[in-house]
Amino acid sequence: MAIETEIKFKVDDLVGFATRLTNAGFRLETPRQFESNVLYDLPDRSMRARTEILRLRHYAGRWMVTHKRVPDSGIGEDRHKHRVETEAEVSDGDALAGIFSSLGLIPAFRYEKWRSEWSDGKGHCVVDETPIGNFAELEGSAEWIDNAANQLGVVPSEYMTLSYGRLFEAWQQEHQSSAQNLTFEEVKGAPAE
Repeated sequence: MAIETEIKFKVDDLVGFATRLTNAGFRLETPRQFESNVLYDLPDRSMRARTEILRLRHYAGRWMVTHKRVPDSGIGEDRHKHRVETEAEVSDGDALAGIFSSLGLIPAFRYEKWRSEWSDGKGHCVVDETPIGNFAELEGSAEWIDNAANQLGVVPSEYMTLSYGRLFEAWQQEHQSSAQNLTFEEVKGAPAE
């Protein structure tokens, strides 16, 4: 059981940001790949109310199931997002989705993105192209995140700790959108492949 520590921030210029990553000593580990995610919950959304997620992800030809929750000691300091993350690769995501359904879990939210993964050997940066904009995530120790962000020209006031679900809710309100999922099909005018 690992504690995941991360931040997100907006990226307006993908090509320029890739150059900044390279100049800061990051290497591209996984070139741009499509990623599809489904969050499962009970019909009353009680997992979400407890700040937990159960996610089934298909990315780069692999299926991963992930459970995230707030650490027992609480959320922690406000500048970085901290979650207990338990993750496992599965061979058949469709079969696992069927098991979830048999257990009474429902697909509560879907989100998609194009993702590339970078590393400097100490932490990771992922670059996500979503239907509501481009974001990067830095994941590692809090100290590493702050140092890497500084090297990349990202200031603490740009840090975001919201999930993609919460970012989507803010986007829905701002754009008065009826989209229910953060998918390229549902979000009109989204960037395409």
